[in-house]
Amino acid sequence: MKYDQGNNQMLNKNQMLNKKKERRKRSSSTFKSMVENQDQDQSNKLEEVNLSGLCLESFPATHELNLALICTLDLSNNNIQIIPESLTARLLNLVNLDVHSNQLKTLPNSIGCLSKLKVLNISGNSIEYLPGTIENCRSLEELNANFNRLAKLPDTIGFELVNLKKLSVNSNKLRYLPYSTSHLTNLKVLDARLNCLVAFPEDLENLINLEILNVSQNFQYLEVIPYSVGLLLSLKELDVSYNRITKLPNSLGCLKHLKKLSVEGNPLVCPPRDVVEKGLTSVKVYLSERMTGSFKNQSKKNSWLGKVVKCGTFNGHTISMNDPDDDSYSMPEYRRSLDSPSYLSMLSPRRLFSPSGTNGHDSSSYLSMLSPRRLFSPKKDSPKSTS
Repeated sequence: MKYDQGNNQMLNKNQMLNKKKERRKRSSSTFKSMVENQDQDQSNKLEEVNLSGLCLESFPATHELNLALICTLDLSNNNIQIIPESLTARLLNLVNLDVHSNQLKTLPNSIGCLSKLKVLNISGNSIEYLPGTIENCRSLEELNANFNRLAKLPDTIGFELVNLKKLSVNSNKLRYLPYSTSHLTNLKVLDARLNCLVAFPEDLENLINLEILNVSQNFQYLEVIPYSVGLLLSLKELDVSYNRITKLPNSLGCLKHLKKLSVEGNPLVCPPRDVVEKGLTSVKVYLSERMTGSFKNQSKKNSWLGKVVKCGTFNGHTISMNDPDDDSYSMPEYRRSLDSPSYLSMLSPRRLFSPSGTNGHDSSSYLSMLSPRRLFSPKKDSPKSTS
């Protein structure tokens, strides 16, 4: 019996291998026939090639084929480990490339030759970095790099991919998005959830067309939402759930087009929980009121004079109201601060004409120094000192 079971297992393995070989041959022959059977006048150019789910470990041999005719190439759901440099260099008119769910660890440098590429899907692989040449794909509008091992993106990616509308990099190992991200002014969707983000890129307000921003589930890393997020005037959906955020910026109250806000899973203090539970409208009203200072007694709290008098910031002279050894509370000394009557009287115009002692700065001797007649009066010789 054991011997028969072993034979059956061997037969099953051989059958599986034979099926894989047949699939590879079928896919290769299918691909060749698709290309070779095109009309000679090229009036009906081959536009789409679908080789998805064929258990391919490599791209079929195409040495004699004109790959420049292909506009859409789907190699998804295979076991491809490497995309040959020579392949992408020949796909000159490629617009859509889908290689998701393979075993890729990198992309070829020749991907920069795809100057007409608009959609690139490389999700579900093991890619650790993107080649710098990807910046030459200046027609790219959608980049899907979800579920990879990316630790960083090219630093200047935002300076070159100016037509990018959707950037999806969720489920990677990113700690930062490059500074150049803020130059993607055509970007509408930015999905960076399930990473290790600790901060947003600077000048985020430049993303004037951004409609969806998802930075959720960065867990213990992301703690602060910058004020600039509230300046994304086209924003419709904001998801910052499951982070370590304690405060939402008041500027979020300005987002008139915001329809969805997800903040659950954060230790929020501002807005309070009862405000958050009431929904998006209540949160926006709360934040806008904080920003405009329309809370009760807010004008009094924000009075600069009140703060100056309270804190004694005019001259820094303070006296303790409690025990001399206890400095827990102090206030300015009234007679010595600049808001006291003695100091305020010095600013009065009447001071120039009021009599005062000879030692004061408002005495006649001091006033005479300001007279224009002093310039033309004879100068008295000062007596020489005798030894």
